[in-house]
Amino acid sequence: MKMDIGNEVRELNLSYLMLAQQMLVADRAGGMFKLGVGEDVAEVIENLSPAQILRMASSDMLLCRFRFDDTLLLNLLGNHGRENSAARIHATILAASKPVEHLV
Repeated sequence: MKMDIGNEVRELNLSYLMLAQQMLVADRAGGMFKLGVGEDVAEVIENLSPAQILRMASSDMLLCRFRFDDTLLLNLLGNHGRENSAARIHATILAASKPVEHLV
């Protein structure tokens, strides 16, 4: 069975936008931190109508950006040893130090 990557990307986009909007409405500061977005991007996401979310999600371009471009961060998050909670705290601190995304 051949996977249609375009459909998978569109589904991910829709899930991401809906989750991001819910996170920001429930706890704006926490949502911004967890999503890695700044005030301007948070405002845009919060104010999207359902029709706008569907239009944006239909793009073949992945709308979310994963912060897994740091080997240390990946290793900390993937650590399943005894020090799991310490590793997760360290990973959170590293992720928080990354710059947030802004619209230009």
